Amino acid sequence: MMFNQSLVRVRAGTRTDRGGNTVPDWATATRLTVERVNIQPSVQVEAHDETRTSKITGWHVQSDEGTNPDIRADDRIEWDGMTLEVDGEVARWPDLFSNAVHHIEFEMKRSTG
Repeated sequence: MMFNQSLVRVRAGTRTDRGGNTVPDWATATRLTVERVNIQPSVQVEAHDETRTSKITGWHVQSDEGTNPDIRADDRIEWDGMTLEVDGEVARWPDLFSNAVHHIEFEMKRSTG
């Protein structure tokens, strides 16, 4: 596989709401460029109802061997001019001969409609 692509991980800051709860604050988000990834199409779904047509498009992301990018399920991803959501948990694959992470894999998706 070729790992010549990159993406930007967007992580929300936090703030306290009126009820004293800590909530995500996307206005204070931080960005981190993640390189050495491979991004491939994985799913495309179209759903219809009386009021709209919604589309969900997804991509599978895998990092290069020996990398462990700091990406979590609650992050957003900027890639190819789009802002995408991490879909589910990030899988961290163990190295067979050490306690290190061999690589990560996750799905990202864009919903429209």
